[in-house]
Amino acid sequence: MRPLNADLVSTISLKRSTPNHQLSTSWAADYPIYVKRQKNDMADAEAICEAVARANMRFVPSKTPEQQSCLMLHRTRHLFIRQQTAVINSIRAHLAEFGIVAPVGRKGGTELLHIVADPSDKRVPEVARACLAALGNQLLSLKEQIVEFDRMIMVWHRSNETSKRLHYIPGVGPMLATALVASVADPRTFRSGRNFSAWIGLVPKQHSSGGKDRLGSISKQGDRYLRSLFVAGALAVIRYAKIHGTKHRPWLTALLARRPTKVAAIALANKLARMAWAMMAKGERYRQPVALAA
Repeated sequence: MRPLNADLVSTISLKRSTPNHQLSTSWAADYPIYVKRQKNDMADAEAICEAVARANMRFVPSKTPEQQSCLMLHRTRHLFIRQQTAVINSIRAHLAEFGIVAPVGRKGGTELLHIVADPSDKRVPEVARACLAALGNQLLSLKEQIVEFDRMIMVWHRSNETSKRLHYIPGVGPMLATALVASVADPRTFRSGRNFSAWIGLVPKQHSSGGKDRLGSISKQGDRYLRSLFVAGALAVIRYAKIHGTKHRPWLTALLARRPTKVAAIALANKLARMAWAMMAKGERYRQPVALAA
C-alpha cells in the first residue's frame, strides 16, 4: 500500500468531521500488513476496514488549522534553507572550475560573491560572471525570505503559551518549541515520555530474540525535522557546558566522561524530548534539577 501523507489526512479529517460523525485518522503504516494480495482500491478499502476494527490500532488526533499553519512556516523555511545550501554549493563549484576556491563557511561565501561583483577581476569570463551574479541575487533573496520566516515563527512563538513554557528547557529555543507544539496535536496520545521519544526516533532500535536484549543505534523513525532540532539543541547544551564547566550537571559530566560527544548528544536529546512531553502533557513549567538550583 502506498504511504499516506499524515498531514494531508489530518487536513481532510478537519474538513470532513461533523458534530455527529468524527473522522478518526490512524497510522498509514499500519495498513499494508492487512492487504491480502495485489494493490488496488478494493484491497486497500478491505485492509482499512480490517485494521480499524483491531483493538490495538493507533489513532492520530487531527491538528488544528493553527498547527498546520505553523508547520507550513517551518517546512517552507526548511525548503528555503535547502535551496540556499544548493545555491551556495553551485557558486562554489562553478568558481572552482576557474581555479577560484574560498574557505568553508559564511566568510568564504562572501569572498566569492565579492569576486563575482568585481568587474576588474579577469579570472571570471563575462558570461560566467552573469550566471554567477544571477545565482548571487537568488542567494540574497533566499536569505531575506529566511529572515522573514524566522520573524514570523518568533511571532507565533510569543502568541502561544505552551511554546513559551517549552522555551525554558535548556537546548529548546523558539524554533524547536513551535515545531513541537505544531507537530503534536495531543501529547496525551503518548502513554509516557519514552513513547514520545520513540515516536521521534531517539531510542535504540531493538533486535532482541530468545530472551536476550540487543539494542543498536537509534531507530531514526518518525519526524526527522524534530529529531534534528533536538540533537542540535543537545549539542548546544554540551558546547555551553564544556565552555562554562559541567560541575552543576553531574549526569552530563558522567556521560561525557565515558561516551563521545555525539553519543552524549543523542542521550541528552532523548532526555530533552521526555521533559518536553511531560510539560506538554501535564501543563507544567520547567523545574531545574536540584544540582542546578543549589
